[in-house]
Amino acid sequence: MKKILSLRAAAVLLCVFFVFGYTKLTVAQTAENSPKAENESPCCNGGYPCTGTSLQKRAAENPQDFKEQSSVTEHSIRVNGQTIPYKATAGTIILKDAQSEPAGSMFYVAYTRSDVQGLSQRPVAFFYNGGPGSATVWLHMGAYGPKRVATVDAAPTPPAPYKLVDNEDTLLPVTDEVFIDAMGTGFSHAIGKAQNKDFWGIDQDVAAFAQFIQTYITENNRWNSPKFLIGESYGTFRSAALGNYLQSRDGIDLNGIVLMSSVLDLGTISFYPGEDLAYILYVPSYAATACYYKVMSCPSDLNGFLEQARQFAETDYADALLKGSRLSDADRDSVAKKLSQFTGLSEDYILKADLRVNLRQFMEELQRSKGMTTGRLDSRFSGYSTDPLAEFASGDPQSAALSGAYTAAFNQYIREDLKFGQNMTYHMSADFGTATWDWKRVGQRGFGFPGAPNVEEDLVNALVSNPNLRVQVENGIYDLATPFFETEYTMDHLNLPVALRSHVQLKYYDAGHMMYVSPAAHAKLTANVTAFIEETLKEQH
Repeated sequence: MKKILSLRAAAVLLCVFFVFGYTKLTVAQTAENSPKAENESPCCNGGYPCTGTSLQKRAAENPQDFKEQSSVTEHSIRVNGQTIPYKATAGTIILKDAQSEPAGSMFYVAYTRSDVQGLSQRPVAFFYNGGPGSATVWLHMGAYGPKRVATVDAAPTPPAPYKLVDNEDTLLPVTDEVFIDAMGTGFSHAIGKAQNKDFWGIDQDVAAFAQFIQTYITENNRWNSPKFLIGESYGTFRSAALGNYLQSRDGIDLNGIVLMSSVLDLGTISFYPGEDLAYILYVPSYAATACYYKVMSCPSDLNGFLEQARQFAETDYADALLKGSRLSDADRDSVAKKLSQFTGLSEDYILKADLRVNLRQFMEELQRSKGMTTGRLDSRFSGYSTDPLAEFASGDPQSAALSGAYTAAFNQYIREDLKFGQNMTYHMSADFGTATWDWKRVGQRGFGFPGAPNVEEDLVNALVSNPNLRVQVENGIYDLATPFFETEYTMDHLNLPVALRSHVQLKYYDAGHMMYVSPAAHAKLTANVTAFIEETLKEQH
C-alpha cells in the first residue's frame, strides 16, 4: 500500500458499540472515588443498594456476591454424526484488587467435554464480545456455544417465540469453551468498595480478564492445556493487549488468537476532520455493499472487482485526498466519476461531499431512493429510514433485526437449561451512565501527545516474544463496522520480522461483522477456526 500515508491522530471513535472519553481508574479503587466515610459509600453495582452500609454489612446481606457461585449441568450434542457429552458450568469468579480485597464478580459459562481423559492436555478457548460494554451472548448463542438461537439471515427475525437449536458449528469437538462477560455486562458486576467504572478502560479491562483467566486455569487445573483467545470486534482489540499481558506479566503463553471482525488501531475506522485514511480503507466495503444491492453494474467476479476497488483506493483516490484543496477541478471530477463506479453513489453527491463520504452518510444515501437505510454491522441488512431527508443514518438495521432474539433466547436458556440466574438481571450491555471508557494506555511510546487508541504494538510483542504463536483474522466483506481493507492495512503495517509474517493469516466471508448469522458463512467460519486450532497444535508439537 505504497500510496497511503500512515495517518494517526487523536480520534473521536466510531466503532461497533464504542463508548468514548477518559476516566483514570484502576481495578484497585482509586483514592478519588473511594468513599471517605462509611455513610458516603456509593451504591453497589449489580442492583444491590448499599448506601450508608459497610463492606462487612453488604457482604452479610448479599453473601452470594462475595463468593464464587456455580451451577453444573450435564448435556450432549451430536456433531457430524458423533455424540459429544459435555458439562456446562455457569458461574462466577471473584476478582481481587491490589489489596487482595474482593472487587468484582465475573460471570462465565464453560463447556467441557465429559468423555476426555486428562483435561490438562485438552485445548481451552476463552471467548468474549466487544463494545466495549457488550455481553458475550453473541458469540455464545450465535457462533460457538452448543446451543444457538435460530435467526433469519439478512432480514429481521420475527418476535417470540424463538427457537433454540443444537449448534452443529460449535467448537466443542476440538476445544473446551469458556464464554466470559465483561464487567458491568451479563451477570458480571463490581463488589465491595469497587464500582463497575473501575474496570472500564483499556488497561483496567485487560487486567480483569487476565486475572479471570489465571484464576480459571488454576481452579480447573488447565495450566498445561493449550490456550486460545477468540474475541469479536472490540474483543479483538482486547485480545491483542490481553495476549501480550498474559504472556509478559503472567507467564501464560498462548497457542493461538482468533480475531473476528478486527480493529487494532481505532484511528483507521474514525472519520474526523483533516484525516483521510478511513475514507480510503472503506472503499472496498462500500463497493461490496453497492454490488449486493445492485445499485450499479458489477462484474460477476466480485473478488476481482473488490481487488480493483483496493487498487483505486490506495492509488488514485489516496493521491487525490492527499492533495486536499490543491486538487484540480478536472482531477476532482475524474476521481468522483471513478468513486461513483465503485460505490453506487452519484457523482454529484460525491462532489458535494468533497470526495469524502463517511459511513453514516453512505448508510443513508445508498438506498435513499427506496426509503431504506443500509446496515452497519452487516450491510446485507436494511431497514426503513425514519427520515427520508436525513443526511446520516440514525440506527443500525442489523442490530435491530437480531437483538430481541438473542436477548430472549439467552435469558430462557441460562435459567431453564443451565439453572443459573434466577432473580437476577442479565445485562446485554453495560449501563455507562455518566461514566466514560478510559482510552489512555500506561507506558506506550510517543511524545506525550494523545493519539488514537492502538494495540498493534501489543500484538507484535506477543508474536515476537512467543514465536510459536499463531493468529487468524476473520473478515466479513459486508462488515461496515470493521471493514476488511482496514484489517489488511493494519496487518500489512505490523512491522513483524519476515519469519513471523506467515503466522498471521486472513480469512474472508460473504457476510458481515457477525458472519455467523449467515448459515453458509457460519459453517465456513467453524471449519476455518477448527482447522486453525488443529493445525496450530500440530505445528507446535
